[in-house]
Amino acid sequence: MNKNSIFLLLFILPLAALAQQEHHYTQFMYNKLLINPSYAGTRGVPTMTAMYRNQWYKLEGAPRSALISMHAPVFSKRVGVGGVLSHNSIGLHRDVQLSAAYSYNLIAAKEFSLRVGVSGNLRVLSLDFTQAKPLNGNDLSLEDERYTHAYANFGAGIYGTFSERLYFGFSVPRIVRNTIGVNTDPNITTAKERPHFYGTTGGVIPLGKDLNLLPAVLVKYVHHAPIDVDVTANLEIKQMVTAGIAYRAGGDGWGESLDLLAYWQVNPRIGVGAAYDLTLSKLRSPAGGAFEVLFFADLVKRKKGMSNPRFFM
Repeated sequence: MNKNSIFLLLFILPLAALAQQEHHYTQFMYNKLLINPSYAGTRGVPTMTAMYRNQWYKLEGAPRSALISMHAPVFSKRVGVGGVLSHNSIGLHRDVQLSAAYSYNLIAAKEFSLRVGVSGNLRVLSLDFTQAKPLNGNDLSLEDERYTHAYANFGAGIYGTFSERLYFGFSVPRIVRNTIGVNTDPNITTAKERPHFYGTTGGVIPLGKDLNLLPAVLVKYVHHAPIDVDVTANLEIKQMVTAGIAYRAGGDGWGESLDLLAYWQVNPRIGVGAAYDLTLSKLRSPAGGAFEVLFFADLVKRKKGMSNPRFFM
């Protein structure tokens, strides 16, 4: 097997593992900017989110993901800008992404809002063979090299809210079908980035004084793969403590995972969260589950009378 074939194979494998949905987070409702540029500026103040995910923690080289995002209104409440920096790894593969988002509120009525957004994205994919551990200790097909390639892309989305009780969105974070790999043989199919389509909805259902139900749904689709769905139900107490459960479809059994979530609003500007995924597929025994941690902060104090902060997170 020549060098280019090895590179192509190892470059494709991590992408294939994430073909159904790219780097996902169980706590997606707290960082919609990752998948939808039209979310930028919706909170009305500069906002920062940081997340870390360790998936299948029992497996060496399993997926690890981390990100930091910021967004804010600029010039007026109708215009928002934001950015996301993320790092994802699986085995020898690294995926670093930097995206910038712009949104505009087309409809800014009292009971209804509809924003449109666009984003630009730079993705750097690399394979570091210097970290490889050959099974026989002397694999001549592996060279002591690191391969790095960069790909530009753009995305778009819409995000709407109704009566401060319901939100919905649709987005395609990357539209261009970039060719991935170094193969030059026309008889060999080369990997391509495929557009991933995301639909989200959720809301606030009052259950009593200081008690709300916060349902959320994320639907993901990419060509030649089944539709994936995340369904989440969180219970919020006094807009301070939130706990819930989620179900992710997929896998080879009853689903991909059953997830536990918790969030604590430390003060009006800072919150922390965590999630743990109980794997339902056949990987549950050798791979273990997955866990996430979250840090959230409004960088300036929100004005009184602004929309429910828990709803728009």
